[in-house]
Amino acid sequence: MEENEQSARGLHFVGKKDELIEAKQSFRSIEDRDILIIYHQGVFYAMDSYCYHAGGMLNNGDIEEINGKLCIICPKHKYKLTLAKGECLYKGNNPKEKPPVPRWYSKGVKQRTHTVTENNGEIYVKLSDNPNWIESDYYQGEKGKIERAKAEKETS
Repeated sequence: MEENEQSARGLHFVGKKDELIEAKQSFRSIEDRDILIIYHQGVFYAMDSYCYHAGGMLNNGDIEEINGKLCIICPKHKYKLTLAKGECLYKGNNPKEKPPVPRWYSKGVKQRTHTVTENNGEIYVKLSDNPNWIESDYYQGEKGKIERAKAEKETS
């Protein structure tokens, strides 16, 4: 596949498969978006690299299975984001249940995820084309840098 052909299809080369597998988590900037590429249990995932909640860097976040879904745990405030869809999961009680039993619930998709493909040992990311606002969009681009810096000052 020629480089021009890849660009026309929205594919961005992010690295050699072997290198990304070894790294487990890799940071890349694509079209003014900061992306985290994750390799876990034989699958590649890509998502916005700053947590939707307060702009914390997701890289080096632990990956755990929660309620049957693989999640990255934001190192800053322990938010749990599914690798596949960017859903935020939380544990809570339904007060209408007697007795209330703690269960996992979804806050919905909060973190933008992107498509990862492989071609001849090379890994490509296609940015999400979902036109809807997703909360992790807030911390992307030039404006996002300013907001992340403000959030960092407030929490330090």
